[in-house]
Amino acid sequence: MKDLIKYIAQALVDHPDQVSVTEVEGNQTSVLELNVAKEDLGKVIGKQGRTARAMRTILSAASAKVKKRTVLEIIE
Repeated sequence: MKDLIKYIAQALVDHPDQVSVTEVEGNQTSVLELNVAKEDLGKVIGKQGRTARAMRTILSAASAKVKKRTVLEIIE
């Protein structure tokens, strides 16, 4: 899941070398924290949050396959 989000985010931003994803795991839920450069934050979130919502939808579909809940947090 971590690699999937990193791959998508790197394709969207101008500074792909500054993209980092950290994972905090629990028993049933894992939280992915996405960090990007400050000037790329708008590209990752998208208009009215559409890009972020699309990334969360893809993530939830992929995590449903492994029967685990994954949450995406975009860190400013």
